[in-house]
Amino acid sequence: MPHLYIEYTSNLKGAFEVDALLEQANASLLSHSDVIPIGGLRTRAIEIADYRVADGAEDDAFVHITLKLGGGRSEAVKKELCDDLFNTITDYFEPIYQKRYLALSMELYEFTNPTYKKNNIHGRYKK
Repeated sequence: MPHLYIEYTSNLKGAFEVDALLEQANASLLSHSDVIPIGGLRTRAIEIADYRVADGAEDDAFVHITLKLGGGRSEAVKKELCDDLFNTITDYFEPIYQKRYLALSMELYEFTNPTYKKNNIHGRYKK
């Protein structure tokens, strides 16, 4: 953990580089290496083909970010993580935002119950 989901509407396809977005989002989170374990980070972009924005009258688009974290981080740490990540996302999409209707949003989901996981990737970073 953490897991990052970046959902975007299919009418944005080709308007940005998915790999570059994923790289920048990861870099934002990994800049907080004291609270973000590199071996647990999972980032994915999901194109949404079926959607409707507002009244459907325009070619509106959206990007929605969900950051899922295990429990235990302070409110101040969570705010700093989210502020940095949202600033990274808004900066990345600023050129598109200036040219078309675009809604950007982000939410933090913190697991309150135990999670089930098995991951040997962490070991690679402990060497």
